[in-house]
Amino acid sequence: MLIVRSPVRISFGGGGTDLPAYYEQFGGSVLSVAINKYFYTILTARSDGRIQVISSDLRVFETWHDIAQANLRGSSLEIPLAVLKEMNCDIAVDLFLASEIPPGTGLGSSASVCVNILKTLSTYLQHPISKYDLAERSFHIARHLLGKHVGKQDEYAAAFGGLNFITFHPDGGTLVEPIDLNPAVLTELQRNLMLFFTGSAHHSWSILKEQESSTRNQTGGALEALHEVKALGLRMRTALQQGDLREIGALLHEGWQAKRRISTKISTPHIDELYSLALKHGALGGKITGAGGGGFLLLYCEPEFQSDVREAMRQHDTQEMTFGFDMQGAQAIVNDPFISRDERSGCSWTFVPNVTGRSIA
Repeated sequence: MLIVRSPVRISFGGGGTDLPAYYEQFGGSVLSVAINKYFYTILTARSDGRIQVISSDLRVFETWHDIAQANLRGSSLEIPLAVLKEMNCDIAVDLFLASEIPPGTGLGSSASVCVNILKTLSTYLQHPISKYDLAERSFHIARHLLGKHVGKQDEYAAAFGGLNFITFHPDGGTLVEPIDLNPAVLTELQRNLMLFFTGSAHHSWSILKEQESSTRNQTGGALEALHEVKALGLRMRTALQQGDLREIGALLHEGWQAKRRISTKISTPHIDELYSLALKHGALGGKITGAGGGGFLLLYCEPEFQSDVREAMRQHDTQEMTFGFDMQGAQAIVNDPFISRDERSGCSWTFVPNVTGRSIA
């Protein structure tokens, strides 16, 4: 039996500049952190030559005998099927998929799924893959095999974990630079962040498609707003490195005002109401996670004001999701040949993450 998990992420600044339409012209950069909400794949061997994928979140399953002939279009399980095709797998296994969060919530769950399954299969096939290759191949699958209008940041966050400044070069190269904070500052940053579910889950590909079109054509105010969003991400990195966390709250607010100018679909009257309510009760700033339109509202709020913000959100039937930082990224947490008597599996590992980035094996 093999169990692999991969995190989702929250981004602070630079979102949208990881789309090819932007970084191929101007270079992009994103400041983000992975969080301890995970997607899981459990792989066990079969003996009948078939591959079966079961999704507990989508409540569907499909079984294939010849992956090469399977059709991606119309399948609810298009991501695992695309990964299986990319890997050209000649194996017989069950893949059981489960997530701690629903899809379409702006936390990069689709990328986490792709990274996770690719990590699972490369581990099972004993084909080691670097974190850079894991992220890049996952992006290739989403962008080119599935034809999604996605950027790169989610795949890199899921593969690497941790708090990172990620640079996307015009030639397609990517550089991940961990932000090495004093543990006390990292703990305080984590304590000052709150996530609230706005009550709407969706896929943001239509927003991203519109954003790419306006960026390539350099029409409207989207391009200017993206330049501002990228600059704010750089300022956030500097503020973090200097330990100026209150500045992070102020910059999040500036970034959200700029992000709303990229597309009219990024915010909604309901999101605007919740955000104004949070500021009124003590939050310093925030943003919608992901491309916008729904999902989670990220807030920077110091502890003495959090109970007031929490109560205000509760009165609007808005649920909080507690979280911590993930510092490890995609990893096999169980790889045990005894359970399924499969010679491809190795030894068993259990990782206990902590906020400093160290782990106990």
